[in-house]
Amino acid sequence: MSGRKQFDVDAALDQAMRVFWQRGYADASLDALTSATGLGRGSLYGAFGNKEALFGRCLDRYASIYGARFELALTSHSGDPVRAIETFFEVVLDRIADPSVPTGCLIAQSTAQSLTLSAENGTQVRGLLDLQRQRVRAALAGSPADAGTLDELATFVVAVNQSLAVLSRGGASDAELRSVARLACTTVADTLARAASEDG
Repeated sequence: MSGRKQFDVDAALDQAMRVFWQRGYADASLDALTSATGLGRGSLYGAFGNKEALFGRCLDRYASIYGARFELALTSHSGDPVRAIETFFEVVLDRIADPSVPTGCLIAQSTAQSLTLSAENGTQVRGLLDLQRQRVRAALAGSPADAGTLDELATFVVAVNQSLAVLSRGGASDAELRSVARLACTTVADTLARAASEDG
């Protein structure tokens, strides 16, 4: 519309997402959000609604960017679930080591602060965690382990992933994080190998 300042919605979401990622929902002030996006309060609310709605959009943005990478990693080694999980953790660790983004994980950060979220945002965060678990579970399918064991392994992998994010926020070194991921992959491999042995 003539006279209205145009802006890149995705770029604004990326900047707001970084604020939520770094500070958490509760400490992401309106001043911080407007400063990061370069938008005035009226423009910010006009484009995205209130803070809760903006946070929901940022969660979607985060999931679309990193969820796609996780999906690719977990589906890139069909028939080799251990390698799929290894690749998944490689992608996770690469994101953690990326100096251009905040440490940790927006989902882990939001889960830890779930009591500060609205019911809708809290449900959205839990849904993203569940989606991650479903992706991991699908990568494990076809192995000889029973369904219950595969469900447990999927939950374990997601738990380790979230732990890596928390540890990185606490200053754990890359070597320490990679050691955790390596042990997690060994646990997955040993569990699946044991199931194959029992099945045979």
